[in-house]
Amino acid sequence: MMDFLLDLWTRSAVFRLMASAAVALLLAIALHRAIRALLWRLSAHHPMARDMLRFARAPMGWLVPLVALAVVLHARPESALLAPVSLLSHVLVVALIGVASWLGVRCVQAAQAFFTRRFPVDVADNLHARRVLTQARVLGRTASVLIVLLGLAAALMTLPQVRQVGASLLASAGLAGLALGLAAKPVLSNLIAGVQIALTQPIRLDDVVIIEGEWGRIEEITGTYVVVHVWDERRLVVPLNWFIEHPFQNWTRASAQIIGTVFLWLDYRVPMAPLREELTRLCREAPEWDRRVCVLQVTDASEHSMQLRALVSSADSGRNWDLRCRVREGLLAFVQANFPQALPRWRGECSEPAEAPGDVARRPVRYPPPPQRSPHPEDGAAVPSPAPDGIP
Repeated sequence: MMDFLLDLWTRSAVFRLMASAAVALLLAIALHRAIRALLWRLSAHHPMARDMLRFARAPMGWLVPLVALAVVLHARPESALLAPVSLLSHVLVVALIGVASWLGVRCVQAAQAFFTRRFPVDVADNLHARRVLTQARVLGRTASVLIVLLGLAAALMTLPQVRQVGASLLASAGLAGLALGLAAKPVLSNLIAGVQIALTQPIRLDDVVIIEGEWGRIEEITGTYVVVHVWDERRLVVPLNWFIEHPFQNWTRASAQIIGTVFLWLDYRVPMAPLREELTRLCREAPEWDRRVCVLQVTDASEHSMQLRALVSSADSGRNWDLRCRVREGLLAFVQANFPQALPRWRGECSEPAEAPGDVARRPVRYPPPPQRSPHPEDGAAVPSPAPDGIP
């Protein structure tokens, strides 16, 4: 058996190539496992390095054997490279580019997972955590898109036909560049907007925003769009470049604290001192109040009533909404119970008291009296008196 294998080794170049590839694969797999076990042990006190090893396990399991096969194929003399072997070599190059791109994307995802665990947002003061997490996610997804695009371009450039097309496009770069720029404008604008949002951070994850009249929280920031979780469980999907080109409200840009307003229209006869005392009592008993602002003022007056504005503060917008509803209901109940005459009403004056519809229906009908008749001079019969103005 050994003599047969030695004879086959000396006579067949394909057999030598296959045997060399098998040995290289075995050595690469063994070396990969040994190095991975060593790095896993050394990274026990380094969470980010361990995340990298965990996320890169699958692509590295393919990358090391592919590198070994590529080295074996390219180490053979050119005379031994038959047509199928040349095709296999080209496939290996394309596979290496794909696996390398996969490895780069997984490393970016590992960094995102590390920052997500390192800076949790489920804490009371999460402003710094949301800032870091937004940068990590937006920049990570932008980097992932760029890695995939570069890997695809590199894989296509290995084909001679695509390389010739690229050379011809570069030769006529005027119209081709213009057409390519117009076609890729949405993608490029979103990528650039993603980088701007990650660096300047007009929005962050879990920010409370008002967009197109909708109140919601930033739930997700991808490489092309932002998902806003609206208060009624709807999802508003907004392109990234919209936040760069349009104004919007961000209620948690620097802090989550907010001041809310409660408006009431009451009559001029309402006393202000009891209302202010009641507002203070309501705020002190409310768990949503953060003990910063509790003010009641008259902000407007019309010919019918006056406008009262109560300012109350809370730690965030959700608590402030509940506090505003509590204050509004409490003040209205207080006015109804103690000063019902102060509720707004329409006033009117007339010279005589108005009659109700029932009074008009019950009023008796009065008919005009019959005409007076005078006795006739001849027979003593009564004749009607002449009507005024000669009317018979």
